[in-house]
Amino acid sequence: MTIGQILRQKRDGGELSGEEIRFFIRGVVDGSVKDYQAAAWLMAVYLRGMNRRETHDLTLAMRDSGGRIDLSDLPARPSLDKHSTGGVGDKTTLVVVPILAAAGVPMLKMSGRGLGHSGGTVDKLEAIPGFRTELPIEAAKNQVRSIGAALIGQSADLAPADKILYGLRDVTATIESLPLIASSIMSKKLAAGADRILLDVKAGRGAFMKTRAQAEELARLLIDLGNEAGVPTSAVLSSMDEPLGRAVGNALEVEEAVRLLVDTTDAEPAFLSFCQELAAHGLIATGRAESSAEAKAKVDRLLSSGEAAQKFAEISAAQGGPDNCEAILKNLPRAPITHAIRAPHSGMLTALDAEAVGWLAMRMGAGRQSKADIIDPAVGILLHHKSGDKVTSGSPLATLHVRAADAGAATEFADALFAACRIDPEPGARTEPFWTAFLE
Repeated sequence: MTIGQILRQKRDGGELSGEEIRFFIRGVVDGSVKDYQAAAWLMAVYLRGMNRRETHDLTLAMRDSGGRIDLSDLPARPSLDKHSTGGVGDKTTLVVVPILAAAGVPMLKMSGRGLGHSGGTVDKLEAIPGFRTELPIEAAKNQVRSIGAALIGQSADLAPADKILYGLRDVTATIESLPLIASSIMSKKLAAGADRILLDVKAGRGAFMKTRAQAEELARLLIDLGNEAGVPTSAVLSSMDEPLGRAVGNALEVEEAVRLLVDTTDAEPAFLSFCQELAAHGLIATGRAESSAEAKAKVDRLLSSGEAAQKFAEISAAQGGPDNCEAILKNLPRAPITHAIRAPHSGMLTALDAEAVGWLAMRMGAGRQSKADIIDPAVGILLHHKSGDKVTSGSPLATLHVRAADAGAATEFADALFAACRIDPEPGARTEPFWTAFLE
């Protein structure tokens, strides 16, 4: 077989065999498939699609294109991996992982950095002074053995074919392809070696999948790929029309997550409920609970007893950060300027566009427009109201945390935030309330 034959076959709508797919992926990694050939193949897949068998074979070929992590020697198995498809204000990993680790679930969680309007867990963790996310895999495994969890950046050795193809997809307008999205996600998850996978697939304005139907289609494909590869996989669908929680920006999001772990009393209700739900599904998936009621009771106990907060502090200390939650909160970086954004008139906040808020945070320095950009961990947006809240004229809608170099941009940032909000003088239709749905 030749690369030309494979390109022609997919261009003309043909079905590729597993051997042809593996041959192509090997060539992507060893360089015998040139970038222009890989780009042509990506466009052919984008336009012609792949059936389930092809998508499965592509996922496994990408999984096997590099190293694979062996977690079979961890104690207290089954281990769990949790993955989110990304959104705005999504700091659930910082809450869910310590809850599950405190419950005895081994968690070697690898996360990525943010790009565009969507934040990255590694950037949030690195807002904690001293916190190291670059750990060798064996060191991370030893940490899981000793304290139950490690939070690290993605290993460059895992699914290298995905890294190459993802970079090309970003510049060839081939991002929005279900087989390419699903194989990208699951090749890395399967290579990471966990016994169970729990997915958080988001839908809405701030998510990659804009509709609930699209998100469910992706979720069901991801579940099938995991199960077919021998790793029991389930998913939670969740809305991302407005930011999750109140904080958008790295240090601000860490603060919100840690404060929730320490005391749930003042937590934003939807954020708290979602973290509890995800953690409960994780307990059921790993056999630590037999029912939803039992799982939620365990999650509530781990939060109220302080065990989950203590586990986050242990993870922080093991990876170079402060050794208690009070010190973490005290030492987070703070922006030199805060600017209050006030409601222009009274009414009900009926929409808060997650994507627009995410892009604003990126422009303020909390995110990256390109991978080379340097973020400022201190800047971001603290939301005082969510959709459905009544607001009065002159009351604070949000507080912007701004770097000194942007002191003159307060009006520009305020206008961008106002554009993300809709305040109706009279109560009326609003953004669909935060929702979730469980799939397995």
